[in-house]
Amino acid sequence: MKAMVYRGPYRVRVEEKPRPRLEHPNDAIVRVTLAAICGSDLHLYHGLMPDTRVGHTFGHEFIGVVDEVGSSVQNLQVGDRVMVPFNIFCGSCFFCARGLYSNCHNVNPNATAVGGIYGYSHTTGGYDGGQAEFVRVPFADVGPTKIPDWMSDEDAVLLTDATPTGYFGAQLGDIVEGDVVIVFGAGPVGLVAAKSAWLMGAGRVIVVDHMDFRLEKARTWAQAETYNFTEYDDIVVHMKAITDNLGADVAIDAVGAEADGNFLQHVTSAKLKLQGGSPVALNWAIDSVRKGANISVIGAYGPLFSAVKFGDAMNKGLTLRMNQCPVKRQWPRLFEHVRNGYLRPSELVTHRVPLDDIAEGYHVMSAKLDGCIKPLVVPSAA
Repeated sequence: MKAMVYRGPYRVRVEEKPRPRLEHPNDAIVRVTLAAICGSDLHLYHGLMPDTRVGHTFGHEFIGVVDEVGSSVQNLQVGDRVMVPFNIFCGSCFFCARGLYSNCHNVNPNATAVGGIYGYSHTTGGYDGGQAEFVRVPFADVGPTKIPDWMSDEDAVLLTDATPTGYFGAQLGDIVEGDVVIVFGAGPVGLVAAKSAWLMGAGRVIVVDHMDFRLEKARTWAQAETYNFTEYDDIVVHMKAITDNLGADVAIDAVGAEADGNFLQHVTSAKLKLQGGSPVALNWAIDSVRKGANISVIGAYGPLFSAVKFGDAMNKGLTLRMNQCPVKRQWPRLFEHVRNGYLRPSELVTHRVPLDDIAEGYHVMSAKLDGCIKPLVVPSAA
């Protein structure tokens, strides 16, 4: 089969790999019909995630058709059209029993932290991802869900990570009616977080980024106020100035490891790999909220040290909540929001890239060319 493979930082290509096989009675093999490139994939592409091995196939956002099922699988049949959450989870361990599917204890040798994730290095279990013609899906009775007949493929694929993660970010902010919410980052996750903040009762939603085309999307799609941080001497001072000099009630870090805005932090993290990620957006969040506020972190960071202003957070009495999104826990409500027209994830799609051209797709997204917000990957086997 054809699959995207990693060959080192900034180097990906399509190669022939063996078609995945059933390794356990609970496995399924899914023929991928649509995948996506996520901003988190760029952390791998740029060489920021440890133990990203040559030959690894990325892709944790994908949908497809069941091609083969193991002997113990009861909920799926060959031919079913399915969406697969980016979390790999067993459904029965201590954490899964509490709905913490992203922290499953049985799917990752490094499970003292994160659980299993498709196509996201051996730090998260070493599972090949869905930027390929076929993918092995463990615990097939637990993770995948049949796509409702009324749901489009492009909405479905964005419900495997970007949309639930943005929605989860707003949930973690514990927004109450009338709250002022600042979202740092206007990528797909930040855009969904901003839109979701309205659904949870926010009275004012502000989005901060430095790409004008993404800020335009935040205005038109998420109905948010927008600010380009490059236009201000100190974006934190400006955020305080526009919030009665108190600060926002909630801030959401939807950027993570590769935040711009501070040259030293960016170089020490993204270039020299001395930090687990540039904490610029998180530190701005800490400084931009009022005392006693809530901060939600859904941007991805690596496992190394990062220079976060933890003392300031403590002294301001902030509540910080964070996790990889437990996708399947978000689906029931998100399905209703999509069906009722409150959310249309497919409206974030800007590019559709054939699998054979995936190297160009990564370049366009990494360099933020051609107004790229969310690129989809179309396997030739589809």
